[in-house]
Amino acid sequence: MSEANKQIVTINGIEYDLNDLSENAKNQINNLRVTDAEIQRLNTLLGITQTARAAYAKALNDELAKEGKELYPTSGMAN
Repeated sequence: MSEANKQIVTINGIEYDLNDLSENAKNQINNLRVTDAEIQRLNTLLGITQTARAAYAKALNDELAKEGKELYPTSGMAN
């Protein structure tokens, strides 16, 4: 196979030609890629959710302050 057609994948610091790996190894690499993408998606969703939670906590604190009531810590859980 020509150098131009090689698909190199690095696993634990070692480079492998993807075409030289077994089908099972290729499937596991694909599984890793899919799960890595899902972890990235979930981390993004977590960040969005944490930002929304902080906004809700601030809105609650603002509302409680208008009512002259005790404020709760924005980092804590609302009960």
